[in-house]
Amino acid sequence: MPHLKTQPLSVQSHLRDQVANALRAALIAGDLRPGVIYSAPALAAELGVSATPVREAMLDLAREGLVEAVRNKGFRVTEMTEQDLDEFTEIRTLIEVPTVGRVAATTAVEQLEALRPLAHQIVTAAQEHDILKYLEADHRFHLELLALAGNHHLVEVVADLRKRSRLFGLGSLNGTGRLVASAQEHVELLDLMVNGRIQEAEECMRRHLAHVRTLWAGSQADGR
Repeated sequence: MPHLKTQPLSVQSHLRDQVANALRAALIAGDLRPGVIYSAPALAAELGVSATPVREAMLDLAREGLVEAVRNKGFRVTEMTEQDLDEFTEIRTLIEVPTVGRVAATTAVEQLEALRPLAHQIVTAAQEHDILKYLEADHRFHLELLALAGNHHLVEVVADLRKRSRLFGLGSLNGTGRLVASAQEHVELLDLMVNGRIQEAEECMRRHLAHVRTLWAGSQADGR
């Protein structure tokens, strides 16, 4: 049984969400491994809660494609194939690249600049090897940027794709320069958009998503 890097959770009305977030963090850190079956009672003991909110949280993760139920045993962490990762990247590229161009062409500079603190938070988190803060800031930056296009359904689709392409075992990449390089692209993208360099901004986003795909490959390989 893995040792989950989290504090015992308090019993609150949103305990199910707390448990789900703790399990996502364990996936990211590599404490929960793809292909392995985990029981709700065992995970509950690690988290200091009853088995019920763990089962409920696991069902939420199953809907996101991160785990799958195994009858009378528990839940197996989903293994993503190279084809899965390629397809996630293709869909995100089809959506996010032209949307970035549209946002760059139609959004006030002040609205774009409001995202700069988030862009710097991403870089700082990467430099400090804080994977969870990195992903939280990265998640907010991308979705808030896309939200400027005014299509909330588009934002929901990308949010779902991001959940399904969760970086399993990303903690193993700590100490490398790959995460910092990817983080700095957020600042570069914002600079291009603020300056109205639309085609270059689209190319930057395309390159960024390709680099994220490389991170996925790295975390998959290092997690073996």
